[in-house]
Amino acid sequence: MGLVLFPGDGNVTSPDISWSYSGFSMFRKWLAQAEGFTLDEMYGFGGGRPWSSVSTTLEPLLDHPDDGPDLTPAQCAAMLPRLEAIIDQRQHDDSDPVLQRRIGDASQLVTVMRLCRDKDVELIFG
Repeated sequence: MGLVLFPGDGNVTSPDISWSYSGFSMFRKWLAQAEGFTLDEMYGFGGGRPWSSVSTTLEPLLDHPDDGPDLTPAQCAAMLPRLEAIIDQRQHDDSDPVLQRRIGDASQLVTVMRLCRDKDVELIFG
C-alpha cells in the first residue's frame, strides 16, 4: 500500500511520484529538517507544536493528511522555489545513498508540481 502524487490532468502518461506511506513520512521529515524543525514535534505528527510557530512555504505539503484534499496549482507554484533550493543545497553530497534518494524524490516531485502549475491542475494524492 502506498501513496501516489499525480497531476489532475486526466493524462495517465503524465509524470507522478509514489512512496510507501512510511517512505512519504521519511521524505516529509527530511524536508522539515531542511526547514529547521522536527516534524515529530508538530501538531498532527505526535507533538504539540502549532504550525503557526514555523514559517515555511512547504506547509501545504508537510501538514497534509495522506488522504486529504488535493493541492492547488497555486500551492504547487508557491512551493517550487523552496523545493528547488533544497535540492540545490544538498545535491553536492553524493556519498550518502539515503540523501540521494531524498534528492531524487524531491526532483521528481518538482517535475510533477511544475506540470500542475503549467497546466493549472491540482496535485492529487491518491
